[in-house]
Amino acid sequence: MKRQHSHILAACTLYVVLALAGCYKPVDYPVIVKVLPPPIPEPETARSIIGKSIENRPMVHTVLGRGTDVTFIMAAIHGNEKAGIPLVHRLEKFLQENPEMLEKRKVVLLPIANPDGVASNSRYNARGIDLNRNFPAPNRINSSRFGRIALSEPETRFIFQLIRQYAPDRIVSIHQPLACIDYDGPSQALANRMAEYCNLPLKKIGAKPGSLGSHAGVMLGIPVISLELPKSADSFRSERLWQQYGPALVAAVAYPYRAK
Repeated sequence: MKRQHSHILAACTLYVVLALAGCYKPVDYPVIVKVLPPPIPEPETARSIIGKSIENRPMVHTVLGRGTDVTFIMAAIHGNEKAGIPLVHRLEKFLQENPEMLEKRKVVLLPIANPDGVASNSRYNARGIDLNRNFPAPNRINSSRFGRIALSEPETRFIFQLIRQYAPDRIVSIHQPLACIDYDGPSQALANRMAEYCNLPLKKIGAKPGSLGSHAGVMLGIPVISLELPKSADSFRSERLWQQYGPALVAAVAYPYRAK
């Protein structure tokens, strides 16, 4: 037993001497590292209150992405046309879950453009003004129903401010109940593309006096789409709305854009 212990001690001593002399090097075993794919970054999201309605309700808009191609999508400028509200919220969720859609893009969302009208289930705002007739445009009519002057209403001014701030390449406003895709300005190609992704027919209604289409589409030359849902869409649940009309909104966001 003593002899065995002496052999082990001698061997250990030899390894130490060799190592100190630089004659022995331990075996370098390869280090196995599990390489994970880089995570897809979360989309840049900013939510802010751009102002308040006549009855002091907040107007909240969301901006997703940081690209130069800008799509502005809004709903409920007429407060009794509410089906677009959950549709816009569902689009926000989709874009957050699919951040690759936002590469080189920015999407501005305004789900409730007429909060007082939504609260009272009225087409008009709290002063009885049709907000979609209150924009500056050559065909505007001054009246008690359309406003005595353009941009007389805070809600309209906030939408006007968003258009000036973000300079959108296209605008989609969700309405009811005409069940069609209407368009103003240089937007027929965009309307055709969106029609490929839903069951709504194209129908050129014509720019109404002082409407968003007259202001942004005709006067400013921004493609403006009125996505007119059917009245029956009021009874649709969020998921059904998304299945039927969500792809058309995604098509608008993904539409080819011009270089800036």
